[in-house]
Amino acid sequence: MTHAPATRRRFIRILAASGAALAAGPLAAAQPPEPVTWQGIALGADAQMQLLHPDRAHAEKLIALAVAEVQRLEKIFSLYQDDSALVQLNRSGRLDRPAADMARLISEALQFSRATDGCFDVSVQPLWQLYARQLQAGKPLPPAPRDLQRALASVGWQHVLVDEQAIALARPGMALTLNGIAQGYITDRVTELLRANGLEHALIDLGETRAIGRPEHRDAWLAGIADPANRAQLLGKVALRDQALATSGGYGTPLTADGSTTHLFDPRSGLARPRWASVTVRAANATTADALSTAFSLMDEHAITHVAREYQAQAWLLAHGQGQQLIRIG
Repeated sequence: MTHAPATRRRFIRILAASGAALAAGPLAAAQPPEPVTWQGIALGADAQMQLLHPDRAHAEKLIALAVAEVQRLEKIFSLYQDDSALVQLNRSGRLDRPAADMARLISEALQFSRATDGCFDVSVQPLWQLYARQLQAGKPLPPAPRDLQRALASVGWQHVLVDEQAIALARPGMALTLNGIAQGYITDRVTELLRANGLEHALIDLGETRAIGRPEHRDAWLAGIADPANRAQLLGKVALRDQALATSGGYGTPLTADGSTTHLFDPRSGLARPRWASVTVRAANATTADALSTAFSLMDEHAITHVAREYQAQAWLLAHGQGQQLIRIG
């Protein structure tokens, strides 16, 4: 599909983005550096960057470098740019001499698939295509079992082959979506770029959030987990100290009026009814937080605990119909 994506709704509120959000502003000391900020869209998600640097002109140059890096990576990973590397791969089933970022991200995605017993799977795009056709035809969701099984025949991370020479999709009809990991990957690459250019304190939110250093006169950046039923209300606050945070929730992109069917597809059954109302993950980097929050949406507490321990990550889970009580793991 080539239509433009709808902007993803924000699940995480960055509390340090304004002094009014906290009892005392994060930049409340005498003459601290003014934050240099940017807001825009990255891979269909609301995006923002907040840089703290004593040289404002230098910070503005870093913003320009970061935006250029986002645009470069979007040309590789986007499902909605006809000439992107991902669209070319999906169109032909093979991509020779892939860009290093493409090969690296696909390889990392397959590692997350192994670690989560396939709950994270970038090959679920045929399911999205099936559901989109149902919606466009005015047919009910979920699709009929026969149609789900036909789509599932083209799903399976084990059939994605990658090395430095080529990426190949080994099953007929296969197609990939990187929407469950690319935002985190881009966030990490931008973070690396900023650090390489001397930036020590920043908050990067390109669909997923990563902190560098800390805000002025505070120990950590703060992010709030939004209540799916009322996103103006917070269910909890999470401190970020050179860490990343990502949230997945089916409520962000409901496909049915009652919200029971969402954009989070189960690669095992083909259904799109996540186990949890929302999942937030804090990890060492945004790629990990992004992929795990997607996978954990389909996993039970025991499995989440095992994988979170492996990645030294923490998770906050909200069960369906359980009010506002978050379950913390790790």
